Amino acid sequence: MRTERAGGEGGRHWARADATRRALLDAALPVFADRGYADAGIAEIVERSGISVGSLYHHYGGKAGLYTALWEELSGEQDERAAQAVAAARAAGEREPIALFVAGARAYLQVCWERRAEARLFHGGEGPPGFSLLRRQRAQRWIGQNTRLLRGRGGDRATQVLSLVLTTVIGEAGREVALADDDTAAREIIDEVGRILVRLAG
Repeated sequence: MRTERAGGEGGRHWARADATRRALLDAALPVFADRGYADAGIAEIVERSGISVGSLYHHYGGKAGLYTALWEELSGEQDERAAQAVAAARAAGEREPIALFVAGARAYLQVCWERRAEARLFHGGEGPPGFSLLRRQRAQRWIGQNTRLLRGRGGDRATQVLSLVLTTVIGEAGREVALADDDTAAREIIDEVGRILVRLAG
């Protein structure tokens, strides 16, 4: 009985912690989006969230941790949705590397639209010290993943260069999708990017 109670209390504790983290992230996003990283204030985030300053520092260590957590959340969803799209295309019988690549790219760009507030924020280039390094490291991993996906085309050096070019196109397209006026415009950009990727791949 004691174990069950402890487990239940532990579960409630983690649920409360998750809710606290979520409230802080949800409050931080509009503050960062409206003011930029440098001018965003902890006091405003705390006021919007209804969470104490102590809890903010406990969970995220400060403003930089909040900003990085928002970026990691967006990046994680982009990666996950792209991987799911590639897996679904494979399951449907697709074997052509560029077709699989485009499926993943479209999913990535769709997340840029669905979560455009975050995408606009992080394409703006601001961030805490060390954030540029995190972005470069993620870009290198992304290019590596795409190179492996495209390797079915043969030619390691050529594939690496192609992967770099196509990944750069997708990254810049994400900015345009996030800035689109409406859902129709976003879909048109995503469709056109898909066609451009195929043409570039030759």
